[in-house]
Amino acid sequence: MAENELNEISLVYLDNIKKSFATNLVLKGVTLKLSPGEIVAIIGGNGAGKSTLMKILMGIYTPDSGNIYIDGEKSSLLSPSASLQKGIYYVPQEPMLFPNMTVEENVLIGMKGNRKALKHRLVELMKRLGWNISLSRTADTLSIAEQQLIEIVRGLLRDSKILILDEPTSSLTFKEIESLFKIMKDLREQGIGMFYITHRLTEVFEISTHVVLLRDGKITSSGPVVDFNKDMLIKGLLPEDIKSSIEKGGIDLGPSCDYTRESVLELEKLSGYGFKDVSFKLYPGEILGIAGVVGAGRTELAEAIFGIGEITSGKVLLNKEDITGCKTVDIVNKGLNYVPEDRHYNGIFSITDVVGNMTSCSLRNLSKFYTDFRKEREIANKYIQDFRIKVTGHDQLMKSLSGGNQQKVVIARMLATMPKVLVLDEPTRGIDAAARADVYKIIHELKNEGLAVLLISSDLEEIVELADRSLTMYNGIINGEFRKEHIDIDKLMAASFGVLDKGVV
Repeated sequence: MAENELNEISLVYLDNIKKSFATNLVLKGVTLKLSPGEIVAIIGGNGAGKSTLMKILMGIYTPDSGNIYIDGEKSSLLSPSASLQKGIYYVPQEPMLFPNMTVEENVLIGMKGNRKALKHRLVELMKRLGWNISLSRTADTLSIAEQQLIEIVRGLLRDSKILILDEPTSSLTFKEIESLFKIMKDLREQGIGMFYITHRLTEVFEISTHVVLLRDGKITSSGPVVDFNKDMLIKGLLPEDIKSSIEKGGIDLGPSCDYTRESVLELEKLSGYGFKDVSFKLYPGEILGIAGVVGAGRTELAEAIFGIGEITSGKVLLNKEDITGCKTVDIVNKGLNYVPEDRHYNGIFSITDVVGNMTSCSLRNLSKFYTDFRKEREIANKYIQDFRIKVTGHDQLMKSLSGGNQQKVVIARMLATMPKVLVLDEPTRGIDAAARADVYKIIHELKNEGLAVLLISSDLEEIVELADRSLTMYNGIINGEFRKEHIDIDKLMAASFGVLDKGVV
């Protein structure tokens, strides 16, 4: 088909797009189209160029070469405002709300028209979605999942004809995902086109019409989703050593946990904001999963264990020592560290380089009167190599790394403190399939080295894949415990929604 004919039937036609950052060639000639009523899933590994390509379409970045056509007309898209005027809206992977503004103000900002009528449309949209969030709440009171919902509402309310959804379901509950997918299907029928970036391969087949596989800045495979299966996508995404381990039957999980040893972490009827009477033991070399829906109290529990959340009663014992109410710095020094859910808000120093981010928690071990920069770089080199962190150099800023590589740096920083217990809160939120496999491998290796891991995840497949034992939380209490051989998605889901009787299975 001739190029002009393709342009005439396409909402978007990206022709041979190339983009470099310094000496790093991120996009190496990408050609891609989106037609009315299509949902094109874009998947790829760390640094594949997914977000860069979409930010070019949104006018955030300017391509080095190549052409962009919107509705068949050549366009430069030199700014986000120009893209918005052409009906393009980008729902970012990390929410970008104004913290001191209300939900209503964040959604309606910049929209023209009668404020009362706009608010009515907003209320009706929220009802259709079934998302019950007060419009008067300020953004700084919202959870990361609620912020993601508001970003999605922003895009849907603007009647965009081209929607870019970057990992929109990474923090959502099952019901929220169902309602979002229903709206997306309705939009398809109205001729809206969507680019859908996701790391959840099951979603590709559930919601997409077409799939595009990006690797190292090039499209290596694309076509209607019916022409693909999950195995084909996995093999196209994963590095050779991970791919090989899958073909041989999966990553080696190492020995099972020895429950005859003394526990390394114990909670005794711990209560605080969002949780009540939580008791469990965590053993060396064990991955203990905590499943539950958003709002169940899992993050509040993790923050309390780490000394940054409220504890009203009960005890936290680390190696039999009572650390309840201790300062976080003391808890870290005693052997417990925490990787938070929101890496951008709590996990990274975005304008600091990779080395500085990796060693910031272990500076007291690197210096007496001055920092030992040689040792600092040795630590950074070890984790960059072991975790396969893709960087252009030690001085690369954290904010320029992909989401998966940022997450690896955050985990590396906590491990540099030599903990005995590591609490991971949504460790693969917002990262792609290849990075997820890398993080899984890291977690397995930590287990095999005897580290105790408390894994909090909304992704039940992740709990099934990784956990030696799993707890479920519902309305702030532990309502179920499952040993390895009995962990499955149906049981975890039932318990997470409070429809499975409390007990040990």
